[in-house]
Amino acid sequence: MPGVGGGPEAGGGPEAGAGSVAERRPREETRPERGPGTPALPGAGTGPARASVAAGAHAVAAGRDISGSALGPHSSVTTYMTTQHFTLPGPEVTWPLRVGAPPLLASSFQQRPALRAAVDGARAAGEDAVLAQVLSGAGGVGKSQLAAAYAHEAVLTGVDLILWVPAADIQQLTTLYARTARLVRAPGALGDDPEQDARALLDWLATTGRRWLVVLDDVTDPAAVAPWWPPARPGNGWVLATTRLKDGRLTGQGRRRVDVDVYTAAEAVAYLEHRLAADGAGHLLDGSQGRLAAELGHLPLAVGHAAAYVLDQQLGCGAYLDLLRERRLAELLPAWADTENYGRPITATLLLSLTAAEAASPRGLARPVLELAALLDPAGHPAALWDSETVLAHLTEAVADTADADPARAAEVRAEEVRAAEVRAEEVRDTLLVLHRYALLTYDSRTTHHEVRVHALTARAVRETTRRALRVVLAQTAAEALLDIWPPVDGTRADLNAVLRANADTVAHHAGGHLWDGEAHSLLFQAGKSLLADGLPHAALTHWEELLTKAEDLLGADHSDIDLVRANLAAAYGALGRYQEALHLHEQVLDNRVRLLGDDHPDTNLVRSHLAGTYSDLGRDDEALHLMRRVVADYDRLLGADHPHTHTARNNLAATYNDLGQYSEALHLLEEVLAARERLLGDDHPDTHRARHNLATSYGHLGRHQEALDLTQRVLAARERLLGDDHPETLLARNNLAGAHSNLGRHHDALRLIERALEGYVRLLGDDHPDTRLARGNLVAVYRNLGRHDEADRLSRPAEG
Repeated sequence: MPGVGGGPEAGGGPEAGAGSVAERRPREETRPERGPGTPALPGAGTGPARASVAAGAHAVAAGRDISGSALGPHSSVTTYMTTQHFTLPGPEVTWPLRVGAPPLLASSFQQRPALRAAVDGARAAGEDAVLAQVLSGAGGVGKSQLAAAYAHEAVLTGVDLILWVPAADIQQLTTLYARTARLVRAPGALGDDPEQDARALLDWLATTGRRWLVVLDDVTDPAAVAPWWPPARPGNGWVLATTRLKDGRLTGQGRRRVDVDVYTAAEAVAYLEHRLAADGAGHLLDGSQGRLAAELGHLPLAVGHAAAYVLDQQLGCGAYLDLLRERRLAELLPAWADTENYGRPITATLLLSLTAAEAASPRGLARPVLELAALLDPAGHPAALWDSETVLAHLTEAVADTADADPARAAEVRAEEVRAAEVRAEEVRDTLLVLHRYALLTYDSRTTHHEVRVHALTARAVRETTRRALRVVLAQTAAEALLDIWPPVDGTRADLNAVLRANADTVAHHAGGHLWDGEAHSLLFQAGKSLLADGLPHAALTHWEELLTKAEDLLGADHSDIDLVRANLAAAYGALGRYQEALHLHEQVLDNRVRLLGDDHPDTNLVRSHLAGTYSDLGRDDEALHLMRRVVADYDRLLGADHPHTHTARNNLAATYNDLGQYSEALHLLEEVLAARERLLGDDHPDTHRARHNLATSYGHLGRHQEALDLTQRVLAARERLLGDDHPETLLARNNLAGAHSNLGRHHDALRLIERALEGYVRLLGDDHPDTRLARGNLVAVYRNLGRHDEADRLSRPAEG
């Protein structure tokens, strides 16, 4: 069986009595990792369950569906939410801020005065001022370098905020926007919904008096970027975008396209002369630099490769030109692949530089390192990937293969006993520095999570000259390496997760069917699970829907991975409150598991547990109780009393007892689960905190309100420390702590907590999600308890239209 991680908690909150609020009590679901062999089915995430409600005179309590609430005087059914924006307390902002990772400027960077004049001229003051420039041109012409120059200059000229965004991936865009919103303390940016926080940044940019620059680098989908264009203002904010497209949707509304072409002849020669002179190599300028630049088509990236090679090899420009003309380019890059009409010179300069880099790198690692990097996101990937066991093993094998292919090299390798020595991480870092020196990639340790980048054109040339037989190995290696460095899917590393998802998408795109060799690769599942954990249920839904379509096309109808994808899709439906659709999928998966694995298989029992939770979500408590009793008994028999699945099943059985008002039975089970997790996992493990939270809600059901309050405060403090102030599980603890305060008559404390929880639910799940409706009903109850009946009435009043 694959390993099992913890899921969100379930438990029972206190019954909403006179003057109380209803607590949300989601069930706990197992979240096993997908491993080799028959995969275990994933957990359904945070699936909410109903809250038992009752109300005394002059009080209101809300169940999951507000239409079923118990109502006292002055109350009515509520379907309306008044959005309340506020800024979380925290340290003052230190200006200026630079967010994102602009590339380093090339050595002897050319200012390109004519091109800059076109950009600067478009920013003229007046009613017709252009507030956004779109740098449009083919790959390798220097669009990103020009944008980076403006970004670096902005720091020096006192611009308050410089934001660099890889715009080819909308998830990265919204993640960076959301992070920036929190850094500048934009009103309404709470951290629990990246898209809502991103919109809060746009609002802040539109109204702030601060000066700012936003760079949208590599726009590939104008429709996807359209809602995220910052609202620039004359003299205040400015937007700069780069793209390979010439698309009418990128202009208008204050945006103007500036076409970027290759260097002029003078700029290309100036680059070569400045670059070589700056390194004390003016003697290599033998009068051939003009002819060399022309041979390279004045393409900035190709000229950069040539300069790096000439410097490192101390080769005159004329001698380099002779080498360049000797390459059999038609064999190296077929004409049909030269889609941008300059692939051949870039391929030639690339291969010359790569040959030299191989000689300079430890054990000839340059080529295998670059071949692997070419499959990753051009916007960058973490340097930690190159320390992974998967990468080191691959490179060790690549060195051995090289020795076998070259008899002379083989003798040298055997003499040095390279076969018996593993490639070390230090050698790989040295190789990255060599490739950086030859301008084949950028290695910058200052750009967190994007330390290593390969220009898209360089990557393309590398892929097109990689042996076909090697491509499947590279795809599998890149995918496994990303999994090696992916942190636990618990919602605590959203920025890193966004970068890893972008790289996973790039690998999947270049790999084609190589990640579907008899099964769907685990990387495809990891990316989808991280979306849900990071509070992106809508994106998760899209991911699993698309993956299901592909799985059904590529795998057989009875393949276990298809049911695995369906179960994850059901989890996304559940997170969005679409319980009936989740139920349909769970029933379908259970039928298949029974048919293929048998009625008594652990995986079948896991699906049965998920189905029981969905029954409870839908209020079908008797069916849930019947299934959960069977699940607990089967897990005890099949896996043992201390297996994580068994603990989870007991927890969910307790939640079902709570739904049916059998609170003593629930308490007994929850005390057992907490004791077991403290013993097996330790006092500060997230699953232990979940069990503690569940026990607190059970105390509340039984009227032990002070004990409930003490435990929930402890859980909330731990979650704020471990998960962040606005992680969904932190929101849940805050919501339930409000209920504990309310049950002790501390209504002002409850008000502060429930307002924050409600704001988070609205932004994360939407205005009509069951959790949002429950929190809204709780706020109405607190208003009533405080005698603020007018506010309660307004909140309860149905929205017009």
